[in-house]
Amino acid sequence: MKKNRLQAFLFILPALLFIGVFSLWPIFQSLRYTFFDYQLNNQQKSGLYMSPRYNFDLFDETQTYVRLFLTEDREKITDPADRQKVDKLVHRVADVAKQYKGRKGVQKISQADQKKLMGLYTDSSKLVKEINAKYNTQNGKNLSKIVKDFKSSFVPSNFIGFKSYKEALHDKRLGHALWNTVLFTVVSVFLEFVLGLGLAMIMNKAFRGQGIVRTTSLIPWAIPTAVAALMWSYLYDGTSGVVAHFFQSIGLISDSRILLLTGSGAMVSTILADVWKTTPYMALLLLAGLQNISKGLYEAASIDGATKIQQFFKITLPMLKPSILVALLFRTLDAFRVFDLIYVLTGGGPGGATETMSVYGYKTMFGQTNFGYGSVIVIIMFICVAIIATIYIKVLGANLMDKN
Repeated sequence: MKKNRLQAFLFILPALLFIGVFSLWPIFQSLRYTFFDYQLNNQQKSGLYMSPRYNFDLFDETQTYVRLFLTEDREKITDPADRQKVDKLVHRVADVAKQYKGRKGVQKISQADQKKLMGLYTDSSKLVKEINAKYNTQNGKNLSKIVKDFKSSFVPSNFIGFKSYKEALHDKRLGHALWNTVLFTVVSVFLEFVLGLGLAMIMNKAFRGQGIVRTTSLIPWAIPTAVAALMWSYLYDGTSGVVAHFFQSIGLISDSRILLLTGSGAMVSTILADVWKTTPYMALLLLAGLQNISKGLYEAASIDGATKIQQFFKITLPMLKPSILVALLFRTLDAFRVFDLIYVLTGGGPGGATETMSVYGYKTMFGQTNFGYGSVIVIIMFICVAIIATIYIKVLGANLMDKN
């Protein structure tokens, strides 16, 4: 018995490893980033630091320039006492640099090292300020800025705990992005379900050219999303876009330019583009469910006098319930995480009118290189997706594991 269990575990071990590496590990890393003020554009926050550290690469560069500039400015210092102070500081900087020679990158330092290096910064800053006040040296202004890098080399802990989550609760832009995401998801999935169900019922009928109809209906879904978005951007263009001018000619819009240049127009445009592309996918999932419904049920209902509408609500929808759950669940989760369509078509504009959570997260992480707060947005999306999946399963009440 134990041997059989071990063999069964070994069979599923590759799948578990695959899930762990490609699914669970990224989630764990994102969750870890949320507890740090992790920003790549700030050298003091470009890592995950639980304790204070010191940037020895920056220190080594700083001490080189400080010694060089002090030596150059020494010629213009006339007071022997001041010269002596400069010489002492140059030797002191050289001695400290020698002590830490060979240390690279950002490393932990002891309290004694912190005190020594902070003292070097304080004394250097004080002496440079005195020299600049007395003499018009060549490197005076630059030297003042460079000395500050002794202090900038200190890397404090950027562990902030749940502070980013608290910030997210008061982030109006995140709230607006969440609303845009929900609006896009609800409207697009509803339209795709209605149109997809109608398309699936048409394709389920036996007629001449059925194969051609099924094949051609899948063409929009087969087109890569980025390509489809770029195509629709040309169609929506207010100057030469065919769709934009068609909508204007039939009176749906007053000006062909408002489709992508106004908030409501841009949202409607993205929804229409998504519906056009993914309705065939919804139809394909529902068609698979329709083909599993026995034709005998409809024949029996017809004999009993049931109309087509009654057959639809009493036979088709109840029997199609598991397929509807799968189709709605997959499409809702996919629509909630929409990125490439909106990023290519509108970029989240105009004025953030179509900026979804995924687009906002991308801009935060890769535009601002703020991976800490960007990860918070990702985790919030993960929570929303988990809630959506739970609601679908609870509300629709379909047991996907039930083969009956």
